Amino acid sequence: MAAETRPQAPAVTRPRATSGDPIEPDWEQRIKITVGPEKADIVGSDHRVIQAAVDYVAGLGGGTVQILPGEYRFRNAVQLRSGVRIAGSGLDSVCVKEPSVKTLLAENSDWYDQEVTLADAAGFGVGDGIVLRTKNPNNGSMDTYKRTLVARSGKRFRLNEMLVENFWTKEGASASTLFALFDGFRVSNVAIENICLDGNRANNEMLNGNYVGCIFLRESNRIHLRQVTARNFNGDGISWQVCHDVRAEDCHSHDHAGYGLHPGSGSQRTVVTGCKLERNDIGFFFCWGVKWGLVEKNSMLDNKRFGVSIGHNDTDNVVRNNEVLRSGKTGIYLRQEHGPAFSPSRNHIEGNRVVDSGSENGVAIDVEGVTESVTLKRNTLLETRQPARRIGVRISKEAKQIALAENRIDGFSTPVLDLGK
Repeated sequence: MAAETRPQAPAVTRPRATSGDPIEPDWEQRIKITVGPEKADIVGSDHRVIQAAVDYVAGLGGGTVQILPGEYRFRNAVQLRSGVRIAGSGLDSVCVKEPSVKTLLAENSDWYDQEVTLADAAGFGVGDGIVLRTKNPNNGSMDTYKRTLVARSGKRFRLNEMLVENFWTKEGASASTLFALFDGFRVSNVAIENICLDGNRANNEMLNGNYVGCIFLRESNRIHLRQVTARNFNGDGISWQVCHDVRAEDCHSHDHAGYGLHPGSGSQRTVVTGCKLERNDIGFFFCWGVKWGLVEKNSMLDNKRFGVSIGHNDTDNVVRNNEVLRSGKTGIYLRQEHGPAFSPSRNHIEGNRVVDSGSENGVAIDVEGVTESVTLKRNTLLETRQPARRIGVRISKEAKQIALAENRIDGFSTPVLDLGK
């Protein structure tokens, strides 16, 4: 019996602006505000002028914040708002994170408190973004929360929100001026384009991409990143966690301590194309449960460990027509982390050029664990150095239904090592 066709409303051909309806006319002009060191609607050269413009535009229903040429120094993240487009002036608009400072807490703060007392308040000021960290006394894990300092008396600071967890001196509770340059939480229809973001890695403490980055997004949808240069962050370049329909085009993410691009846990339908990811720890990192993504026509160059890493329950993705060159360990790595049910299955790896991966025992494409139903097709795997103990494709003993077709594999001591045969 044929599946029932559900009735559909007629297509909207002559839209009008109607309250609450996201379908609108294609307006010729929208709200636009310029920010810059001079001759701008809002004059200044720090995060506050950009935040003021973002909030103004968002309050009028959306539009564009145009960041004029100049260097902008950040002591806190710019909080993104739905419906706002941030457009820079290319490499002439540079947003730089100020150096971080860190201190222990001088007094205990409980989970319901909205203040902390610092052991050394030098370098901390009202308006600063901070990260508070402590060991959890119940399970030994590290609790990490982002806050803003909003009032002060000496070494005692009020926070913008309550703590949620206990921050006790006996557990080593600390505060650091760490934050993303652009931070979005539960926002939608946001664009960031044609701008340079500098994490000032040499003068900042490390914090991983589950919390910050040059751009950090969480629980947000329909985000467009275009021609963004993200560089030198002591963590990830651009990270998005539980975000859907994120699109990154022609971005350059380089020289980060963490990952160049990091689609985080549960992110659906990511599209990344034309990006250059180089000299990071990992170029492109699929986190947990990243599905239905397309990674196409990108360059992953000279990344410390992996060009592309796919793992925990990352399924139904396409990695196609990328250049993955000189990865420190493995070019494309399909990892298994927590057993068979969490394997990176049903992924399609096609048309990639993977060259000179790892040291003398490096692997171009490594398929670990009980990974199933993966296609490796029309890839070019090259080793231009000595063959040594290098492997083109390595397939674990437990992997199933790994299909190899029309691949070119040259220069390796072992072109294909299938440990299940």
